[in-house]
Amino acid sequence: MQPLLTVSERLLGGIFDIESLVDKLLHQLACKQSIIVNVYDTTDPVKPISMYGTNLTGDDMYHKSILHFGDPLRKHEMHCSFTHKPPFPWLEITTSIGTLVIALLIGHIFHATVNRIAKVEDDYRKMMELKKQAEDADVAKSQFLATVSHEIRTPMNGVLGMLQMLMDTELDITQQDYVRTAQASGKALVSLINEVLDQAKIESGNHELEYVRFDLRVLLDDVLSLFYGKSQEKGIELAVYVSDKVPEVLIGDPGRIRQIITNLIGNSVKFTEKGHIFVSVDLVEEVMCLTEAEADFQSMNTLSGLPVADRRHSLENFKIFSQDTPVFPHAFLSTSSDLINLIVSVEDTGTGIPQGAQSRVFTPYMQVGSSTSRVHGGTGIGLSISKCLVGLMKGEIGFVSEPNVGSTFTFTAVLTRGHANSSEYKSREFHGMRAWVVDHRPSRAKVARYHLRRLGIHVELVTDLYQAFLRLMNNGKSIVNMMLIDKEAWPRDADLWPLLINVLQKGNQSSMPKLFLLDNPTSFSKSKSSNSLESILTVITKPLRASMLAVHLRRAMGLGEKESFGNGDIPRSSLCNLLDGKHILVVDDNKVNLRVAAGALKKYGAEVTCADSGKEAIKKLEPPHKFDACFMDIQMPETDGFEATRIIRKMESDANDRINHGEVDHGNALRWHVPILAMTADVIQATQEECRKCGMDGYVSKPFEGEQLYREVTRFFN
Repeated sequence: MQPLLTVSERLLGGIFDIESLVDKLLHQLACKQSIIVNVYDTTDPVKPISMYGTNLTGDDMYHKSILHFGDPLRKHEMHCSFTHKPPFPWLEITTSIGTLVIALLIGHIFHATVNRIAKVEDDYRKMMELKKQAEDADVAKSQFLATVSHEIRTPMNGVLGMLQMLMDTELDITQQDYVRTAQASGKALVSLINEVLDQAKIESGNHELEYVRFDLRVLLDDVLSLFYGKSQEKGIELAVYVSDKVPEVLIGDPGRIRQIITNLIGNSVKFTEKGHIFVSVDLVEEVMCLTEAEADFQSMNTLSGLPVADRRHSLENFKIFSQDTPVFPHAFLSTSSDLINLIVSVEDTGTGIPQGAQSRVFTPYMQVGSSTSRVHGGTGIGLSISKCLVGLMKGEIGFVSEPNVGSTFTFTAVLTRGHANSSEYKSREFHGMRAWVVDHRPSRAKVARYHLRRLGIHVELVTDLYQAFLRLMNNGKSIVNMMLIDKEAWPRDADLWPLLINVLQKGNQSSMPKLFLLDNPTSFSKSKSSNSLESILTVITKPLRASMLAVHLRRAMGLGEKESFGNGDIPRSSLCNLLDGKHILVVDDNKVNLRVAAGALKKYGAEVTCADSGKEAIKKLEPPHKFDACFMDIQMPETDGFEATRIIRKMESDANDRINHGEVDHGNALRWHVPILAMTADVIQATQEECRKCGMDGYVSKPFEGEQLYREVTRFFN
């Protein structure tokens, strides 16, 4: 009998605990959790027999399964449960909740983004619609203002023109006063229209500057002439001073500079009842270089002796005077040395501006006195327009004001240096002459010296009249040609005048200087001894202007009666010869405007022909013709001024071509080009540009004065 197992088939046996083995296997299968396993014989369900396990029950959660041991007569069950209650699945719950929240947030963000994009697109659409409406409204406003301006200016041209023609007739004093009042009211209405139109241009961003050569000193003389009557009525002294360092010729917009200064002086005249109004122009570098002592001296020695608001306080807020700004000239001359930065000040000794109203000075349509009972009139937009114009000139504007002392407005403007001819303004007849200015007020004496130097006269300042006379008596030869004495420097004691007269009469009359008395317009007329003064000296009324001084000096020095037109004053006696022999065509569909323009030009000696339509103007200006110039209205029925000008230029071009080819001989005419000047009530920039495009040579806005027509047309005559 063979053994049951071979050596190679021997089994390895050992003792082990079945329960422990099963527990370990179940523990591993249950992810390190302890499991209780019980096996029961459930053949008798009432009294099950425990076959395996500890009979301990763990958690309420258990698993029951049926076991088959091969005996069909008996039933067995296995009960499995955890020893301990499983931990609550916080990680799974929080992870699920976080995932849900993130999903909801992403969905909300996506939904909000879609809604935001839709809202932005809708807002953009609405904004574009509003923008278009605003642009349409702006265009409509501009068209409305242009139309209203044109419709008002056209009849105003007739009113002011006829009033001027009436002034040229024989009127008594009362009638002249009525006519002047009506004329002043008409000009005030035109000024109001201009201000409203300028404000509309500024608000719409259509305001542009022009760049032409101009003489600032002559411009200021013209502005002073505008306020001569008002200063005479109030008895206030009006003066202007321009630094020697300011170039004679500048390049910029003279019309807008005139408008700013006119607004500032106009306000000063309105609110000043005594004292002075002083306009000074310097370079910014001069003001920067002023020492504290020099500035204090200037603020104490004013034109009239009354205290003024120191302009240094208005310069504190200017960027160009801030501590962070480099020293002149690099502060603003970064691109070209031809740039000039001017600083213009207008000081007055008026009522001043209350502290509570100073914050709204530059606000449009706002005034210091807003009640209906306010003393002074005005629209309240002059300073607002001035601020905008200064901004366009890359400058700044500010003011300082003290109630019952006065106000000082200051602004800067960046202009370009122009190149002038040496003989452009100064007259050679005064070169080499010497003059003394006798005045104890340095500021006032400086003004007189400034105007005399413009004529080429060497000036010396003397503070006391007696010292001047002693120097004359002790010097046998003539050391001075003229002596200009301010009225305040003249002795107030009338008993001393005969003594001075005798001293002068005993001297050598050929070597004694000519005496001139500088006086305010109203004070000299009140003098009881005016006849005595007039017998030994010539009275020159203020405000001083170079052209006016030249006229007085020529007469007194025996240099002839040649008049100077430097300040815009044309002597009436010579008007009829200025346009003598010139044939001028005036085209306008308004018969009143035809009469006004024709009358104004005839006053200057021109031969005037009138045409009431563009078609008639085309016929009259077809080469060859006799006309030297043409004033053309723009808005006319059938053929307007633009179309008529284009046709005329085409006819001239054809005629010039025929002349160049020798087909036609038009006498001495080498080239046909009649100067055509627009004469219209439209003052918007687009109209002026259209005038240039169609071939016009100039522009005169209604209502016009005869002098405007004369000045425009003479630019084309030798």
